[in-house]
Amino acid sequence: MAATEQRLSTTVLVIGTGGAGLRASVELAEAGVDVLAVGKRPKDDAHTSLAAGGINAALATMDPEDSWQQHAADTLKESYLLGDPRTTEIVTRGAARGIDDLERYGMAFAREQDGRISQRFFGAHKFRRTAFAGDYTGLEIQRTLVRRAEQLRIPVLEGVYITRILTHEGAVFGAYGFDLKDGTRYRVHADAVILAAGGHTRIWRRTSSRRDENTGDSFRLAVEAGARLRDPELVQFHPSGIIEPENAAGTLVSEAARGEGGILRNALGERYMSRYDPERMELSTRDRVALASYTEIMEGRGTEKGGVWLDVSHLPRQTVMSRLPRVYQTLLDLQMLDITRDPIEVAPTAHYSMGGVWVRPEDHSTDVRGLYAIGEASSGLHGANRLGGNSLIELLVYGRITGRAAAEYSESLTAQPRSAAVVAEARAEVDGLLAADGPENVRALQRAVRDTMTEHAGVVRDEEGLRTGLAELAAIERRMEGVGVHPDIAGFQDLAHAFDLKAAVLAARATLEAALERRETRGCHNRSDYPDMKEELRVNLVWSPATGITRESIPPVPEEIASLMEEVPADGKLQE
Repeated sequence: MAATEQRLSTTVLVIGTGGAGLRASVELAEAGVDVLAVGKRPKDDAHTSLAAGGINAALATMDPEDSWQQHAADTLKESYLLGDPRTTEIVTRGAARGIDDLERYGMAFAREQDGRISQRFFGAHKFRRTAFAGDYTGLEIQRTLVRRAEQLRIPVLEGVYITRILTHEGAVFGAYGFDLKDGTRYRVHADAVILAAGGHTRIWRRTSSRRDENTGDSFRLAVEAGARLRDPELVQFHPSGIIEPENAAGTLVSEAARGEGGILRNALGERYMSRYDPERMELSTRDRVALASYTEIMEGRGTEKGGVWLDVSHLPRQTVMSRLPRVYQTLLDLQMLDITRDPIEVAPTAHYSMGGVWVRPEDHSTDVRGLYAIGEASSGLHGANRLGGNSLIELLVYGRITGRAAAEYSESLTAQPRSAAVVAEARAEVDGLLAADGPENVRALQRAVRDTMTEHAGVVRDEEGLRTGLAELAAIERRMEGVGVHPDIAGFQDLAHAFDLKAAVLAARATLEAALERRETRGCHNRSDYPDMKEELRVNLVWSPATGITRESIPPVPEEIASLMEEVPADGKLQE
């Protein structure tokens, strides 16, 4: 029997209902533009809700000498000069307005006694510019945006998986997908599409992303529509992901645990950061701490389960309960571990895609007319090391800008050309997978991708390992031709997993090929066979299946920002 297919029409379709997608949707609705948001997860449980630490803006509430220029300088310096200066200026200039918007929507920020928004030090920022709400800032932002979307009566389709962006002659005309519960198909016609479906960190074995999110959906949807990826090899590994239980491996222990005085020790009991950054110790940058922990484990000084110890048990119990409540509760729930008494076993975990879909800095438009990408799906701001707190402000700034740009693009159209053949292809792709009855298990192949990426493209990489990874990936691609897809009484999750696998393989190939091309060590990208940073590789690597990898030059940093790019003192600050 043919599947039921619903046809919907809207001016702008937003794919993804996390912070980026909802902020763009709110902007469109406030401007009176017809918008539909679609997400594969419930909007209350989007990935944004996991962000703990805070959101950056040079409000100068605590340090009057702070400025957007200094925020830009800190961001570009920590990007190892791979961040785009124009993107950085747009985000840091627009940051205060992003905070104002959240206040307007009713966000409850932590405040000083006199009512000012409280700001704290966070990773390699010269001044206190991280606003926060306890250690659940992302959750509060998500709740605030969900509430605003409901006030504006923005239609949100939850539990719908988008399989293809529909394009004709280089322009979008909508998207195709299916309902995860009952398999109902959705054909959505739209003048513009905003892609806000996250990154690709789930293609590693240990990751702070949960199951079935950040599998590279954005990368696949964009590339198959005709867009390109920028710097997919630049992935931030967070130093402290838990090891057990297996189904939660990689779940973050917030950086705040180190910020409050947590100590890292190896299996021998040594406080090993003295070997890697004796001045900053546990307050060193994310990439350095992750590399230090990785080195201890690989050189045989790790725990039996392949980790290191993060200990906060020497801190006053009240400090732990008041400053790290989420960490305390998480470990109690997952391991029955009381962190006020016992250390936490942790290891580096894939945390954030700093590369992503290639976009223009002005409006985050792509190579495809009418297609935009925002949030972790996009690229340009973070370069080779992301400052903690910058991702949340980025999605607010570009959510607003891109919402406006998509509306203006729609307004400029005189017609919306469509293609029945393209719709038929999207339909046939889903039909083909549903009919697949081969011996290969989709979940097993997903695990194989994660094993390959963990072994050969983790914290430290080299030529031999990357080439082995590409060979293993080619073998997985061949096995994919024999998959079996079996929806059952619980729904169409198995079909979603098959599409997740397609996305994971594309994202893995882009990552491995770009990591091979970047023959240097820079920020998060550690090549043991090329330990030095190279000036000729101060470029962005742009990837597509059609062109392979091309090098793209980065514009010069404006003098007013370049003059402020000095070493930031580390005393008392958590380096993120």
